[in-house]
Amino acid sequence: MTVLVVPDPKVVRGLLTRYASLQIALAEKEARERARELEDVSYTLCITMGTRDVHEAIAAADTLLVAVTRRGSVQEPDGEDGLPVRV
Repeated sequence: MTVLVVPDPKVVRGLLTRYASLQIALAEKEARERARELEDVSYTLCITMGTRDVHEAIAAADTLLVAVTRRGSVQEPDGEDGLPVRV
């Protein structure tokens, strides 16, 4: 049985917000500290979303948040009969 772990949408939303804020800050003024923070947030976002590329992680995060918004919660197969289970 495969277990799919779905990240907490609040955590994902926070990571996306932090990522965007750091991108803006770096565009306005280069700072080594901000660049390091961006690397850390990018890494955490990738790990959270199960990807190796930050752009893939952002796309996966967007997909997750859209699904949560549409359903009110995330649904995933239960692994036995393929029927969705509310998480």
